[in-house]
Amino acid sequence: MNTPHFYAVIIGTEILNGRRNDKHFTFLKEALAAYGHTLFASMVIKDDAVLIEAAYRMVLADPDAVLFSFGGIGSTPDDLTRPIAAKVFTGQPLRRHFQFEQDIIERFGDEARPHRIHMADLPVGVTLLKNPVNNMSGFALEHRYFFVPGFPEMAHPMIEAAINGHYSQQKHVFRKTLIAETSENTLIDVMKKVPEAIEFSSLPMLRDGVPRVEISVAGSESPAVDNAFALFTDFLHNAEIAYQIS
Repeated sequence: MNTPHFYAVIIGTEILNGRRNDKHFTFLKEALAAYGHTLFASMVIKDDAVLIEAAYRMVLADPDAVLFSFGGIGSTPDDLTRPIAAKVFTGQPLRRHFQFEQDIIERFGDEARPHRIHMADLPVGVTLLKNPVNNMSGFALEHRYFFVPGFPEMAHPMIEAAINGHYSQQKHVFRKTLIAETSENTLIDVMKKVPEAIEFSSLPMLRDGVPRVEISVAGSESPAVDNAFALFTDFLHNAEIAYQIS
């Protein structure tokens, strides 16, 4: 794997219809940022089998993908994550996980059957993710595809443990930002000169009806970021366009 591409798939019809507010995106963004990582993509999708499978297959197609999937690992009919994850990431049917089965029986006793016990039907080859609230585990495949419940108080400690365990090597990111008193259009030719290895963003804005643009460049090598930033500052200086470094 090269630089990991971190994906968030947040499954929850109740988020999309407004019955609940999403708490996962901000949490994951900040948890990754603690190690210098950023999200590559994030999506909130409904509990729909076709849509979930399509999202997972998009992730699978990226050789540098790391997935954090929230929701849908329970035992109710709208919990679709387990069989779809098995289909997409292993190509095999679900298999009863002995340790998780014992955990469910220990917690629920006679009430484990006939329904709750099916939470232990997991993709082949999973590693359990400890749930600190009730010991009803999440699971991971290949230490890069992580599946956790939709409940933040359960999911977030699992994700923190996964990041700490596998992606805690600090990534140093150097960033420079300016706000220029001009429109994006003025700087398009300069933007085209930014090397592909540099993360670049342009954010247009209006202040008191006057167009301005925020330019930000970032990367893992400070000299390369300095050179990319100089493309803009040199142009703005020569064009006598005011800017402020932020």
